[in-house]
Parts: sequence; C-alpha cells; structure tokens
Amino acid sequence: MKKNKRVAAVFLEGWKKLGPGLVTGASDDDPSGIATYTQAGAAYGLSTLWTALIAFPLMAAIQQMCARIGLVTSHGLTGTLKKHYPRAVLYLMLVFSFPAIVMNIGADIAAMGAVGNLLFPVVDAGYFSVLFTIILLGLMIYLPYQRIASVLKYLCIVMLVYFIVPFFYRQDFIEILKATFIPEIKLDRKFLAIIVGILGTTISPYLFFWQASVEVEESTARHLIVNKKLIRQMNKDIDFGMAVSGFVMYFIILTAGTVLFKSGINQIDTVEQAALALKPLAGNLAYLLFAAGVIGTGLIAIPVLSGSISYIITETFGWEQGLGKKFHEAKAFYVIIAVSLLLGLSLNYMGITPIESLIYTAVLYGLTAPVLIAMILHIANNKKIMGSNVNGWITNSIGFAALIIMTAAAGALVYIQFSQN
Repeated sequence: MKKNKRVAAVFLEGWKKLGPGLVTGASDDDPSGIATYTQAGAAYGLSTLWTALIAFPLMAAIQQMCARIGLVTSHGLTGTLKKHYPRAVLYLMLVFSFPAIVMNIGADIAAMGAVGNLLFPVVDAGYFSVLFTIILLGLMIYLPYQRIASVLKYLCIVMLVYFIVPFFYRQDFIEILKATFIPEIKLDRKFLAIIVGILGTTISPYLFFWQASVEVEESTARHLIVNKKLIRQMNKDIDFGMAVSGFVMYFIILTAGTVLFKSGINQIDTVEQAALALKPLAGNLAYLLFAAGVIGTGLIAIPVLSGSISYIITETFGWEQGLGKKFHEAKAFYVIIAVSLLLGLSLNYMGITPIESLIYTAVLYGLTAPVLIAMILHIANNKKIMGSNVNGWITNSIGFAALIIMTAAAGALVYIQFSQN
C-alpha cells in the first residue's frame, strides 16, 4: 500500500512538472497528422515505421531551440525575428503561415465532425463541426491561461488510446522490429510523397511559433527565473512531449500497416474512413477508441493552431497578446483566434475538401519550414541574443541535419506537386 502511494506521489510530481512540451507534442498528432500516418500504413504497410525514430530527435532539437529562444529573450519567435531580421522576411512568413494554419484548422474541424457523426449517426457531421468550433472558441476566450494549459495537458491522456489499438489484432513482432530499425526506401513517386508528408506533418512551422510564445506565457504566469536548471527542465519536458508524439505516430502507422494493409485496404483518405475500416477487422472497441482519439487530439491541436497564428500576427504588429490576458485586455489576440476558427470551419462550406486542405497545407509548410529552421539555428547560435545559452554541438548537429532533410523534403515536395505524372 505504501509502495503504491509512493509510486502515485512520484507520478503526480512528475506530471506537475510537465508543461508546454507535452501539449506541443500531443498537438503534433492532430487529426490531419493521424490521416497522414494512416495513409502511410495502409498504402505501404510497415515500410514507414522507421520514420518515427528519425523524426523524434529532429522535432525535439528544433522545439528545444524555439523554447530556449522564448525563455531567454522573453519574446516569441515572431518578436525575435522582427527584432533581428528584415521585416520582409517576417511578412513573407506571415503570408505563408496564415493560410496554411487556417486550412489545417479546417481539415481538423472537418475530421472531428465526421468522426462525431460516425459515433452518433443521427447528428449531421456539419453540426458536430459547428459544435466543436463553438466549444473551442468559448474555452479559449473565457478560461484563464493556467486553466487552458491544465485542460490541454489532461486531454493528452487521450493519446494513450493509440498505444492500445494495434493489440486488438495479432502482430508479428519480428517483422515490426525489422521495419522499425531497418529503413526501407521505395524509389517511387507515391512513396516519396508519403515520406515528405510524414516529415511535413511532424516538423510543422506553427509548432515553432507556439513553443516559443507559450514558454514566455508559462514563465510569466509562474514568475519563473531563467537559469540552467529551468532550461534543463524545459528540455526534459519537450523530450517527453516529442517522445509521446513519436510513439503515437509509430502506433498509428503500426495499426494501419497491420490491420488495414494486410487486409487489402490500401487507400485511406480520411480519418473516418480509417475508423470505419478498423471496425470489422479489429472490433468495435478498436473502432471506438480510434474515433474518440481523433476528437481528443483535435481538441488539443486546434487551440495550438489558432493560438500560434494569433501570436504570430499580434507580435508582428505589436498588439497586446496572450492567453493569460482577458478578452478586454487583448481583444485583437482573441479576435484573430475567433477568425481563424471561423475561417477554418467555413472551408467545409466552400467546396475545399479536407484532403485538398492537407495538400495545400503540406506545400506551404514544406516551403517555409527550411527557411524558419535556418533562422532558428542562426538565432540559437547568436551570443548577442542568447548569451551563454547558445546551442551545444549536439543540438547544432541535429538542427543542421533537420535543415538538410527538410530542405530536401521541400525540393521533393515541389517536384511531386509540379512534375508530370
């Protein structure tokens, strides 16, 4: 009994220390990401499992740099770019980021609505989309920052369902281990597109902006003093969050790669198709868990998406900002959140399908990610900005690897989108 209490106490203490990194990692596996991972597994089986191992250190290194920039400068990434780079670069990032994030929000809202309709068929998917939009908007405007952070953190528990779903189906563990540790590359255009899509949805520019800004918000709300201990704690938080994200990605590919691919279901375009396909193959419980997970991840990701675009715009123009402020203290900040949600919702009624939104989002993210990573690396190595908190050689090595890989992915993306079939 005492041992159980000690374990519980250690768990609760560790849980309290988890902060923005966990939420960032969980939001990375949004419904759009789930769709991408499911497509990969359904189309190519376990051939893309190894990407989870590659993506983790890249994600962690970039997010740690963004968080450190926020903590040290007391500005979000936008504010730091505004101070040290030409305005033209900042405005270009804004032009690319706004439509990409809005389309990402739209795809996620549509996915949540469609899955809500699967669970409760008597209610139209459109009504569910409107309902989720209203709920999210109300929570973000009326709840104080600490409550929002707490709600988002506890919603992350929903992600655990994806660790369970694959085991409703008999697995070949030797095959899984081989696919995990021995990369398989298929030299065809569609496989390359899947790899680029996975990288684009895991290393997304909106997360860079969110991480830096929310670290500033967190340190201000808790009156934290920036020192080596705080930065180490922040790194652990991000490592944990990115590890959770990577594991979820891994298990979704594993689910689709074993349950769907081996049953001959190779074309999955939406998360609701994935959930329906699982039902007869892995059982009702797997179907329900997968569907509930989509809604839970959407409730985590959409506040991060809308919050990131609001941080970008308000910091660009010097307006009051922050989830810690009340509506009357930062009207522009909350209006931008509302507009981004409503624009995302409206895409469902403008003839733009979730799949089209994902394609456009991937292109815009793919083009901006290498540029942003290069600037983040430059800032994180600048002693005039970061003082003694510049990158170490390990972080730089992984960061430059991320830059090379994402640049190659951007080139491949352009080739895929504009070359002839």
